[in-house]
Amino acid sequence: MLKELIEYIAKSLVDNPDKVEVAEVEGEQTAVIELKVAKEDLGKVIGRQGRTARAMRTILGAASTKAQKRAVLEIIE
Repeated sequence: MLKELIEYIAKSLVDNPDKVEVAEVEGEQTAVIELKVAKEDLGKVIGRQGRTARAMRTILGAASTKAQKRAVLEIIE
């Protein structure tokens, strides 16, 4: 559920939605969501001063609380 949420948000933001890759690394209590986008779309995903990335992390935190898990978003260059 969390992986699909981040994938949907990222594909909505970028110019090349076909190059969006989202991987989920499951831990015992924590899930790490790894987001990879095209190099030219990296700025759109991060946003000015990291505002967009921070907003995505906030949404992910709220969704993970509802799923009773802890999730961390990693944006990979």
